[in-house]
Amino acid sequence: MRVLLVGAGGVGTAITRIAARRSFFDHVVVADHDLARAEAAVAALDDDSRFSACRADASDEEAVAALLREQRCDVLLNATDPRFVLPLFEAAAAAGAHYLDMAMSLSRPHPEHPYEQCGVKLGDAQFARAEEWEKAGRLALVGMGVEPGLSDVFARYAADELFDEIEEIGIRDGANLTVEGYDFAPSFNIWTTIEECLNPPVVYEAGRGWFTTEPFSEPEVFDFPEGIGPVECVNVEHEEVLLVPRWVDAKRVTFKYGLGEDFIGKLRTLHALGLDSTAPVTVATSRGPAEVSPRDIVAAVLPDPATLGDRMTGKTCAGTWVKGVKDGAPREVYLYHVVDNEWSMREYGSQAVVWQTAINPVVALELLADGTWSGSGVLGPEAFAPRPFLDLLSAYGSPWGLREQ
Repeated sequence: MRVLLVGAGGVGTAITRIAARRSFFDHVVVADHDLARAEAAVAALDDDSRFSACRADASDEEAVAALLREQRCDVLLNATDPRFVLPLFEAAAAAGAHYLDMAMSLSRPHPEHPYEQCGVKLGDAQFARAEEWEKAGRLALVGMGVEPGLSDVFARYAADELFDEIEEIGIRDGANLTVEGYDFAPSFNIWTTIEECLNPPVVYEAGRGWFTTEPFSEPEVFDFPEGIGPVECVNVEHEEVLLVPRWVDAKRVTFKYGLGEDFIGKLRTLHALGLDSTAPVTVATSRGPAEVSPRDIVAAVLPDPATLGDRMTGKTCAGTWVKGVKDGAPREVYLYHVVDNEWSMREYGSQAVVWQTAINPVVALELLADGTWSGSGVLGPEAFAPRPFLDLLSAYGSPWGLREQ
C-alpha cells in the first residue's frame, strides 16, 4: 500500500509517528502546503525510508490528482481541515485512488429555519457521489478519526454484540485537560471547533429523521471514566449523527460535547462579534488593503494545538453511550477510549487529542491493507465489522473500555 497523506499538522504528524511502528504499508508521501512542515514530520522518523515529503496545495484538485498518479499512491488520507474535504475527495476519484478522511464535507444551515430543519447536512456532497465511487470499485471511507470514527465503530459493535434493540445512541466527549499559561487554548483546530460548535446541532429520531436545534442545547452532566469525572455536555453538530443511522438501527442519535461554561462563553462572544465568520472582510495593512476571514484571524492569533503538548496535563475521553434492551432486560453501557496526555507525549511526542484522532485512520488503513475490511462506494465506519478494529486498536497499545451504566 502506498499512501498520500495530505496535511502535516498535529494530526498528520501523529499519523506518521504511529504508522512508523507498523509494517503494513510500502510508502507514505507526506504532503503539506508548507514544505518545511512536511519535511519536519518525515525528519522526525529516524531516517525511515518508507516516508518522503513534498509540497501540495490541498485546494488544487488537479495538482493533487497528478501527485497521486506520479507517486503511484493507492489511497489518499486527508488530514486537513474540512474546507479541503471536497477537492481532496474529488482528486482521489479523478486519480482512481481510494480515499479516507476524519471529517466530512461541510454543512449549510437551513436558510429560513436553521434551528428546526436541516439545510445541507455534513457529508451530503460526498454521499451524493456514492454510486459513482461504487461503480468505479473505489472506497471512500469517510469520518474515520476518533469522533467521528472510533465512536461509530463503538455504535456498530453495540448493535452487533451488546443489544437486541437500541433506544438511543449518544456520543459523549469530555476531558479534564488544562494548558498551562493560556486562558484560552483549544486542544484541537479552532477553525473546525468553531464550525461544529456554532452551527445548528443535528439530532436524529426514527420516524422524524434528522432535525436541528439551537447551539449548546439539551445540557446534561455526564460522568466520564478514569478520573475525568462529571462534565456538562451540550448538543454540537457532528458527523456521527449523520452516519450512525445509515447503518445502525436506533430510535435516537445525538452528539454531546463537554465544552464547559467558560469555553461556551468565549465561543458565544466570537459569534456575537462576527469573528466566527468565514466571509472575507477588507483589513487595512501596512501593505494596503487585504481580504481575510475573521475566523482565520482567530486561528492565527491562537496557539497551534500541536505545540501545546508540553503545557498540557490531564486526559481526554471519546465514547459512545448506548441505551436499549438485551435478552428482554434494559441495558445501558458506555464504550470509551481514554488517552492521558503525559503518556502520548512520552510515547509519541504528540498531545493527547491529536494522537487520539490519528491512531484510528492508521488502524483502518491496516485493516484495508490486509483485506480484513473491504468495500466500495462512500461508506462510514459503521459499514464494517467492528471487532477486528477494536482488537487491532488494543494491539497498538491503546485499549478501549466498556462500562455498564
